[in-house]
Amino acid sequence: GQIVYSIAEETERGASVGNIAKDLGIDAATLSARKFRMITGSSKQYFNINASTGALSVSEPIDREQLCELKSDCLLNYELVLENPLELYRMEFKVLDINDNSPSFPLSEYHINMPEFLSPGARFALPNAQDLDEGANSVQNYTLSPDEHFYLEMQIRGDGSKYPELVLKKALDREQQATHRLVLTAKDGGNPPKSGDVPVIVTVLDTNDNAPEFEHSVYRASILENSPSGTLVVQVHATDLDEGPNGEVRYSFSNTTSADLQRMFSIHPHTGEVTVNGILAVQRPLLEMLIEARDNGAFGLSSTAKLLVEITDVNNHGPEITITSLSSPIPEDAVPGTVIALLSILDKDPGENGKVNCQISENLPFQLKPSLQNYYSLVTSELLDREVISEYNITITATDLGSPPITTQKAVWVQISDVNDNPPVFGADTFDVFVEENNPLGAFLYQVSASDPDIGENGRVSYTLRNSTVAGSALTSFLSMNLANGSIYAKRAFDFEQLRSFYFQVEAKDNGSPALSAAITVNVYISDQNDNAPAILYPTSQNGSVAVEVVPRLADEDYLVTKVVADDEDNAQNAWLSYHLAHSSDSTLFQLSPHTGELRTTRSMRSTDFLKHKVVVVVRDHGDPPLSSTVTVGILLADTLPQVLPDFDDSGEPQPLLNATNIYLIVSLACVSFIFAAFIFFLAIIRL
Repeated sequence: GQIVYSIAEETERGASVGNIAKDLGIDAATLSARKFRMITGSSKQYFNINASTGALSVSEPIDREQLCELKSDCLLNYELVLENPLELYRMEFKVLDINDNSPSFPLSEYHINMPEFLSPGARFALPNAQDLDEGANSVQNYTLSPDEHFYLEMQIRGDGSKYPELVLKKALDREQQATHRLVLTAKDGGNPPKSGDVPVIVTVLDTNDNAPEFEHSVYRASILENSPSGTLVVQVHATDLDEGPNGEVRYSFSNTTSADLQRMFSIHPHTGEVTVNGILAVQRPLLEMLIEARDNGAFGLSSTAKLLVEITDVNNHGPEITITSLSSPIPEDAVPGTVIALLSILDKDPGENGKVNCQISENLPFQLKPSLQNYYSLVTSELLDREVISEYNITITATDLGSPPITTQKAVWVQISDVNDNPPVFGADTFDVFVEENNPLGAFLYQVSASDPDIGENGRVSYTLRNSTVAGSALTSFLSMNLANGSIYAKRAFDFEQLRSFYFQVEAKDNGSPALSAAITVNVYISDQNDNAPAILYPTSQNGSVAVEVVPRLADEDYLVTKVVADDEDNAQNAWLSYHLAHSSDSTLFQLSPHTGELRTTRSMRSTDFLKHKVVVVVRDHGDPPLSSTVTVGILLADTLPQVLPDFDDSGEPQPLLNATNIYLIVSLACVSFIFAAFIFFLAIIRL
């Protein structure tokens, strides 16, 4: 918004102007917290704001004439900037004029030479007084000290401006009075009025009775502000009806023309050509000068004409871009429309040359919005994503409407700060882990890894095992995890025969606030080792005795004696079993199928075959290294099941009635008996 205050110049220091907090509807208690500051283009800080009450007071008395020179309206522009949120208010101070300057004349005294032969009614231009005040406080009227020969009369030029003229009321007589001393007084319209006077000394001459006269009372010209030195502005011309030296006219600037203008322009004394004499370093579009034409008589007569020079602006100033306020970095979750920076763009050229178009690149998530006069706000137009672009170099281009246009660019560096808007991400939905059974305690199983595109604490990921049970026990009794790097370790040895697979979930959580997390399922597959020997289920023996199978005495060829049944708790090839005959009392009578474990006769039984046989069957798996188990089977040839099963000795061979072992026993018994008898006989002989 904008607020306008009026204040009289020279108001003393500390005087109250108003209350900015009340006038703008701002809580005065928040001014200090919102880092208020007043921005102005003036070299002095004329006003001060109380941070506690919002009271606006004068900090430096204002001299309107020094500040605004001859401008009709004297304005001071301030901007009040508040942060959190960023706001801009424009304050305009209208400085009111007071009658603090008296009229003054450029010279301390003026001399006028008058030929004595002039008739009453002759007129002589008097100097204009200058008053730095404006309006009613400026010069309003002139008075002349009483004199019987002269009176004062006001004249109006073609542009409406007034000037005083000294009018001859009574013919002069140089012989009676050669010099007349008058006092010209200028009064302003202030209350109370102020005045200034200057002595006017009239010297009576008796020569040259015609003053030069200009063709026009006001000359007008227009030049470009960048016109080079020597450029012709206008040529003035005045005529003098006198002849000879009294009719020769010389041109010059009047003493009332300011010294600055006399340095910027020069006038040829003979031709009246007014030319540019330097750089036109002025801010006013219209310049006013008085040109004097004076003849070469012994007592030269003069007249004045006004020259009004209009300075036509050219586009010689580029736009000036000033960053008044900048918020950087900004969070990536800033909503569209968030104000990032406040820019002031000013072009010193007037008119169209001072109008500016401002823009930024279209492919950026920002836009410029006009604020107050000559101010723009740089705001976000889209949602930001630091993970895509973390910083922006925004080039602001300002181009005026001059011909040719002038372009100015300024870069604004905006960084995007991170917010925790991305959860950790795993590389897959599930992970499969394979581990052999009988693993050592603390064995490394797997390392999960999740990435988080955020930075700092928002991107630091830690890992935990989610609570669950495996085979009725807590997961933490099976596994442990490194929270920092996601490594998973076994806390116990796995047994394939008890647990072949299980799954659990790992949670990855960042350290943001609030924290974001993601979970992944890990499938653990336990691979088998050959750690179990085959278990023989049939035939079985009790108390270490040999399992006995009864076979008909005259069984046919390929008769099924028995089938060895075994099982292996291992898996795959570790559980693939094969059957082998490790020992047979008669290798020609029995055969064993290596795949089914069936024990069959290889031929028909004969009456001469032994009645008892023993075979040893080895059951072997295909592990690496292989494991095996054995079973001993006793085979009895009988047509009926005997009430008492015979014993099978350790030799594993069936015994006939007089087999080799029995013969050895008989021979041994006979030998022992013979030795005993011989011993008895020997004792008897000795005794006798």
